[in-house]
Amino acid sequence: MKIKRIGVAAIALAAAGVLVLTGCTSGSPESTEGASSTAVISTNGNEPQNPLVPTNTNEVGGGKILDSIFAGLVYYDAEGAPHNDVAESIETEDAQNYTIKIKSGLKFTNGEDVTANSFVDAWNYGALLSNEQLSSYFFESIEGFSYDEDSELTGLEIVDDTTFTVKLKQPESDFPLRLGYSAFFPLPASAFDDMEAFGENPVGNGPYMLDGEGAWKHNERISLVVNPDYDGDRKAQNGGLDIVFYATQEAAYADLQGGNLDVLDAIPDGALSTFQDEFGDRSVTQAAAIFQSFTVPDRLAHFGGEEGKLRRAAISKAIDRAEITDVIFSGTRTPAHDFTSPVIDGYSEDIPGADVLDFDADAAKDLWAQADAISPWSGTFQIAYNADGGHQAWVDAVANQLKNNLGIDASGAPYPTFAEVRTAITDRTIETAFRTGWQADYPALFNFLGPIYATGAGSNDGDYSNAEFDGLLKEGLAETDLAAANEKFQQAQEILFADLPAIPLWYSTVNGAWSQSVENVQFGWNSVPLYYEVTKSE
Repeated sequence: MKIKRIGVAAIALAAAGVLVLTGCTSGSPESTEGASSTAVISTNGNEPQNPLVPTNTNEVGGGKILDSIFAGLVYYDAEGAPHNDVAESIETEDAQNYTIKIKSGLKFTNGEDVTANSFVDAWNYGALLSNEQLSSYFFESIEGFSYDEDSELTGLEIVDDTTFTVKLKQPESDFPLRLGYSAFFPLPASAFDDMEAFGENPVGNGPYMLDGEGAWKHNERISLVVNPDYDGDRKAQNGGLDIVFYATQEAAYADLQGGNLDVLDAIPDGALSTFQDEFGDRSVTQAAAIFQSFTVPDRLAHFGGEEGKLRRAAISKAIDRAEITDVIFSGTRTPAHDFTSPVIDGYSEDIPGADVLDFDADAAKDLWAQADAISPWSGTFQIAYNADGGHQAWVDAVANQLKNNLGIDASGAPYPTFAEVRTAITDRTIETAFRTGWQADYPALFNFLGPIYATGAGSNDGDYSNAEFDGLLKEGLAETDLAAANEKFQQAQEILFADLPAIPLWYSTVNGAWSQSVENVQFGWNSVPLYYEVTKSE
């Protein structure tokens, strides 16, 4: 499958003396401004794991909603390029000290002004240790951040109502590019009165807002309407967005076929070989910045230390990724060659150690035997997954290959919903391996590495820790040249191939379709449709 690459020139702009993301920007070339309608668009989604607080949401279900109801300093277009949203300009001379000016006159949907304090207060809340925010890791680079005690981000300073400065602990090559991620969204002052209550009825500043009290019907849907005060490039061209939480992908697909759903961004396995014939030019299969894996934590019996490294390598080599992507996914997935994504600038298929991803049943048996020599295997190997996400077929296929190629008892361990399995994972109550994946927050190699595998990172679900890996990430971030930074990140991946904190499986494409009643449907670099561009017949 041919996969296009997305250039990320914005990272290189972090070099000393360069003005970064300065001035107003135009919308994407596909903008449908002037073609707006009042009809509401319906799409599929998942019940969010937690209340919708930007710094405590690190999963796709909640992220899809947050990106619709909030506007950050920048947003990403369909190709992953950053454009100013709330920001008027983001400037630096040394890639360590940034001056951020925001546009004046902007408001949250409760009437509060969007000011420099809206960002600084939100970031400080997200970074504070005692607040235990899942995305606190994103503020690690800012001076004053601490993993050990409550501390203020001393690197943030308010200049005036529309200006603040950021001082990082060191120069970092991709800091400006991160600022479109939800962890960096602003919050109104009222949010801090009761953050949990705010998360149940969030007040944002983006293209959409919640449709009044009761808009979020848990485990059913969330209804959004257009925010009339949003005046950025993502101005909605429709009347609102209804995100339906389906129990299965099959149910969502049936609704699309029956004309009861407008846009679907996840085709069930059983329809992958037929949906393009059925929907024709109302369907899409395109590369996206999505990496799929499963994680086997060190804390599980037989997976600590050298024994665990041998068993992970054995499991990896016992999986025939090409067969699964062909048979289960009808060629709509690509076997993984690294821990990132082919659509990200700097991707490589030639990282030393990547041969651990090559299918070799004999080598897998030998590695498993070496682990048995340390401590004989006992028990059942299980992979947990959410049953509402269309994962059963591939999990069963992987389990069968492990049975056949390693001679062990292996099976899937389904949880009914995404929220339930994520809660067990984040609470560390799960006692099996579990499905993991990463939909990029922003288009850079580091985003596939730091948030997932760095020591203490918010999405480091397996609690992996390697000082040498952490050091290479830090060196890469300090580079102001993109090529030099990516070289460090590739070296860091060599360590991941040796330790296998997660078992890479494949890269996802986005496979979607839409009904006859909508037009201007475009899927972004991260697989999420650009809902604000979609129009619908009245």
